[in-house]
Amino acid sequence: MTSQKISAYIDSLLAKGLAPKAINCRLDSVRGFYVHMSREEGLPLHNPVKKGYALRLARPLPRYLKDEEVMSLFQVIRGLRDHAIFMLMLRCGLRVEEVAHLRLQDLDLAQRRILVCRGKGGKDRIVYISHDAHRALLGYLKSRSSSKAKEVFLVGKGSYRGTPISVRGIQKRIEYYARKTGSKISCHHLRHTMATQLLNADADLVTIQDLLGHTRIKTTQRYARVSNLKVQRDYYKAMEVILQKGDREAIELLSI
Repeated sequence: MTSQKISAYIDSLLAKGLAPKAINCRLDSVRGFYVHMSREEGLPLHNPVKKGYALRLARPLPRYLKDEEVMSLFQVIRGLRDHAIFMLMLRCGLRVEEVAHLRLQDLDLAQRRILVCRGKGGKDRIVYISHDAHRALLGYLKSRSSSKAKEVFLVGKGSYRGTPISVRGIQKRIEYYARKTGSKISCHHLRHTMATQLLNADADLVTIQDLLGHTRIKTTQRYARVSNLKVQRDYYKAMEVILQKGDREAIELLSI
């Protein structure tokens, strides 16, 4: 068995319509067979499938909520706490873990900004609070119980009342509201929506990268592939220039 034959094998599987994930499973089996023959049977065979070799799996594009979906969601959200939680995700792009671990000392309400400590990858970053998210957050803080907990968002009922709400607790709340709207909505969809809305409003990719806490600009660039509104505006703007140039050239030719 040679690497060339493995390539031909992959081509034949692709021709049959197998997905990359299914093909990778078969390649793992072939690799595992040769590892077994070498280690267990003592046969010095060359493994034609190198360690780590696999077909690249397509990453799904980030899903964002349309304006009417956002409106429907916030129409069913009840309670000052839940409203503030999901507003921070939508307007500040916070991850669910970042909201759950948000502390009172991280809030700078006077400057309308939040210090996100220990975000993904252990990085800190500054995010800013929109007017509507600021109102929602202030409304919740005024009603917040006088708990000694350092975290901002607390459990409101039951035996755990006054303790910090967990990541799973927040996820259960969005699942509850999603069922009420009849849509598939997750916490991360709100973060995606914020990024897409900023891009459609002509915010720079580097700015969005900083706000979301992405390490690589390529991660942020994925939003550009779903931001149809910006593509549409750029297309018509470019076409205007092209057509105006064509009209000028046509006039010049007619005047000769």
